[in-house]
Amino acid sequence: MKKILIVEDDAELSKNIADALTVEGFEVVPVFDGLLASRLMRRESYNCVLMDINLPGWNGFELCKYFRKFDQHTPILVLTAFNELEDKVMGYEAGADDYLTKPFYMKELLMKVQVLLKRGQFIKEGKALDEIVVAGALRLDRKNKEVFHKDVRVDLTPREFQILEALLDANGSPVSKSTLVKKIWGTSMDISSSTNTIEVYINFLRNKLDKPFGKQSIRTKVGFGYYYKD
Repeated sequence: MKKILIVEDDAELSKNIADALTVEGFEVVPVFDGLLASRLMRRESYNCVLMDINLPGWNGFELCKYFRKFDQHTPILVLTAFNELEDKVMGYEAGADDYLTKPFYMKELLMKVQVLLKRGQFIKEGKALDEIVVAGALRLDRKNKEVFHKDVRVDLTPREFQILEALLDANGSPVSKSTLVKKIWGTSMDISSSTNTIEVYINFLRNKLDKPFGKQSIRTKVGFGYYYKD
């Protein structure tokens, strides 16, 4: 039975989510405090985590960053009342896989959970390509989620890592924004409202991979997308 952690301080909403997931056959663990949730995350394993942003103790951004320090794979769905691009980017930067803006339909939440669970299982089964990808001076380690420029480690967030991985897998062919959205966040994400998010992440990657080393490896082919050329 798949186990899902719900971190939501609204008792009524938490119960509604728990009831809906239970009916679908999930084991549910509800918690109302971010700090308490951090302790459970260290102690127990979950198949998926649903978390609010505004929480007592630790907020959702802090909790997400903490969780990603020791777990890079378990999918995280952020539940938030915010709908601004900056707030979404902060969530992705913290390590979230997807978001759902309140109020939402329970059917939509269940759909997103199913998509994230499939993606998480795919990763855990190790259905990746070769573990080490080399492009010129760049080395990407899929297994350990690490990136190096020669011998210098480049610290990337989970989403930055996935976008870079997708560009490297394309072997110099341009990858469109919509393809990146589908590949990384799944078909449940609204592509039309998420392409700007890709632009933000591409800028982050250029600041980490190109500027420090005087390179222009992440390039744009107007009308087609982004590609990597060392």
